Amino acid sequence: MLAPDRLAILALAALLTACSSKAPPTPPPVVRAPPAQFSPVAEDVLFRALGLVGTPYRWGGNTPDSGFDCSGLIGYVYRDVAGIQLPRSTREMIAMGAPNVGLSALQSGDLVFFATNGGGQVSHAGIYVGEGRFVHAPRTGGTVRLDSLSNSYWQRSYLSAKRVLFDPRFAQTQ
Repeated sequence: MLAPDRLAILALAALLTACSSKAPPTPPPVVRAPPAQFSPVAEDVLFRALGLVGTPYRWGGNTPDSGFDCSGLIGYVYRDVAGIQLPRSTREMIAMGAPNVGLSALQSGDLVFFATNGGGQVSHAGIYVGEGRFVHAPRTGGTVRLDSLSNSYWQRSYLSAKRVLFDPRFAQTQ
């Protein structure tokens, strides 16, 4: 095996193990998401998430001072900006009762989920910020960054999205 291939496999393995946790409960039924809405809270989520770009990745991290893993980043932004307490792991987040959102209906602040370890089990998540982009904490040794859903890697790994900002079960300070 060539050195670049070996390095790519090691990097992929690190990414795959970064945000995994226990198996999710039965997924909730698909719920029709509300139509596009302007929300100052969604805008605040967007700006807060973008402001954390460059923060170091740390497995289990959930503050700017300690660094973030993917679910720690999401939880921090939603708590800090919207007063919304989300589950800690990506598997718990994808299983929560928030409405599922189609790829073509994504709005700023929606959570996007990926199966980065192959198969259909969630292992990574980010915050959609608009224009086909999302903020996430991708891997050990990296930093929080902005990526595009149109990147072939993220297209292959994409699972689904959820909207929590307009769901009264989650909204606390809107």
